[in-house]
Amino acid sequence: MPVFALNDSLAFPPPELARSDGLLAVGGDLSPERLLLAYRLGIFPWYAPGEPLLWWAPDPRLVLFPAELRISRRLARTIRQGRFRVCCDRNFAQVIHLCGETRSRTGTWLDPPLIEAFCRLHALGYAHSVECYLGEELIGGLYGLALDRIFFGESMFSLVPDSSKVALAALVVTLKAQGFAGIDCQVRTEHLLSLGAREISGRDFRQLLQEKIQAVGPAGLW
Repeated sequence: MPVFALNDSLAFPPPELARSDGLLAVGGDLSPERLLLAYRLGIFPWYAPGEPLLWWAPDPRLVLFPAELRISRRLARTIRQGRFRVCCDRNFAQVIHLCGETRSRTGTWLDPPLIEAFCRLHALGYAHSVECYLGEELIGGLYGLALDRIFFGESMFSLVPDSSKVALAALVVTLKAQGFAGIDCQVRTEHLLSLGAREISGRDFRQLLQEKIQAVGPAGLW
């Protein structure tokens, strides 16, 4: 399959036309309108430093369904101990910067333009963070986008063992209470598989999006 070159028009090729590695298109911009359209279609940006803006729609897709979250005995014990304090949307900018810093050891895709783009989405009410604090120190967390009844998980970081897992567990509790259908985890990782995520076909994922993303405005979580 070819890689499509985007222009100034607000449009994407059908995600089912992505290459076998998931790469669909190159170019375009990181405007809120384009990003929101991309996620509604099951497409996301991901590129390494020095690369052009690349858009992906992998098949299969890794999804965590809230009812299937797998909590180990150790994690359950950590949650019961109440060692960490969990907050939401208290410091989105710091969360996304720390996600970028912790990944920079192996090369990060969170460059300044992409960070700024997600901060704009946060200001518009679409992007959210879940934060884990030890005292007043931010030691773990995650961020992503909420569109109607789907949460698109983007990245997580952990400076203290289990802190990002505690944040994820807190997010799942909130999503279950509000009737969310799933968390998009994008691509397979052993870490997320151990937490209960599973792969579904790209076709099934797109059907899930069509069924669960009806509202056009931001999805309030907290």
